[in-house]
Amino acid sequence: MKDIAYTDRTVGKPLVDNPKMTIRDANVFYGEKQAIHNVSLDIAANEVLAMIGPSGCGKSTLLRCLNRMNDTILGCRVDGDICLDQENIYGKMDVVPLRARVGMVFQKPNPFPKSIYENVAYGPRIHGLATRRIEFDEIVETSLRRAGLWEEVKDRLDQPGTGLSGGQQQRLCIARTIAVNPEVILMDEPCSALDPIATAKIEELIAELSENYTIAIVTHSMQQAARVSQRTAYFHLGRLIEVNDTERVFTNPQHKLTEAYITGRFG
Repeated sequence: MKDIAYTDRTVGKPLVDNPKMTIRDANVFYGEKQAIHNVSLDIAANEVLAMIGPSGCGKSTLLRCLNRMNDTILGCRVDGDICLDQENIYGKMDVVPLRARVGMVFQKPNPFPKSIYENVAYGPRIHGLATRRIEFDEIVETSLRRAGLWEEVKDRLDQPGTGLSGGQQQRLCIARTIAVNPEVILMDEPCSALDPIATAKIEELIAELSENYTIAIVTHSMQQAARVSQRTAYFHLGRLIEVNDTERVFTNPQHKLTEAYITGRFG
């Protein structure tokens, strides 16, 4: 590693012409420890942006900044500007509607201890998106269909969501996320707890969802990043080192740190 120097410059194309979300000079602190250093990055509308890098490099921390999940962590401070459709989400924006617009799927499936139906209907109910049973029925079916789960669960909607397999639970959580009509979906290693077959289904789903949603995904799997994303951002020690078209990042990286990680020299 001594022959690989970090330069305080992001290579590639961190900014895009039609951003859905913009990050400018973001710094994140946990108490006195700085986890993110001066990151500027755009996420384009309807793109899948993959964030990769070694454990502890800050990619999940940055992802959680995008819908203010870090607000729940004592001592966490976020500096800089993070905007959704040019509006600073750390300004006067209410966090509840923000998290409806920017949904999140976590590493481990976390269905509510409710029925499959109520898992999906919960968000629309608390956000007032529906009032009549027929409206909830339509939202539940549409969301489960978009999540590729309807055919598997349509005859047992009243059964607990926790009774599904791991892959089905994760697709249920995706259905729960899209039931409130988000604009952006954040995914924090959504397949790390799943087997290869379930992972393949989630990856197929990501490709389908990107037609209607902007997606940012953190993944430890470089193969997954290569399969599902249009652009890939590489992080190292809290800094954005390189971001570019995914194919270029994996076949012709512009920074030696990126090349070292991709070729397995560290990470």
